[in-house]
Amino acid sequence: MQPSFESLSPGDTIEGLTFAVSRESIRLFCDASLDYNPLHLDDDYMQGDFGRTNFGGVIMHGMNNFGLLSRMITDWAYPLDAIHRRLETRWVKPVRPGDTIQPSGIIKSKQETTKSRWVVIDVVVRNQLGEAVATGEAMVEFPR
Repeated sequence: MQPSFESLSPGDTIEGLTFAVSRESIRLFCDASLDYNPLHLDDDYMQGDFGRTNFGGVIMHGMNNFGLLSRMITDWAYPLDAIHRRLETRWVKPVRPGDTIQPSGIIKSKQETTKSRWVVIDVVVRNQLGEAVATGEAMVEFPR
């Protein structure tokens, strides 16, 4: 049975699709976003230090995490006639070619107003080692 706003509880979980990061997927995101920053393409450039940070090689766009989280939330919300309204994320750790990442979420709270109903979700993207690479919070609206 498909869940409804009434059946959801804090602590319920949501899982998104896994994503295998490759140089090709990074390049495709460069093309889609028009962001050709050498952080994502040039190994030699990435051997340098950026302030006190040395990534040691190319990294995936942080916005790719955002996209995976958005897809997870939308894939979950749409069949429930709900609307993905807000997503805030923070990048915690770089993602490199060869990593496999997966978004997930935990319902944090439910709120009702006179006009609508809301679910707040703590979201995270983890790599194959279980390390958080992005964290954040989302809001989904269940219109009355």
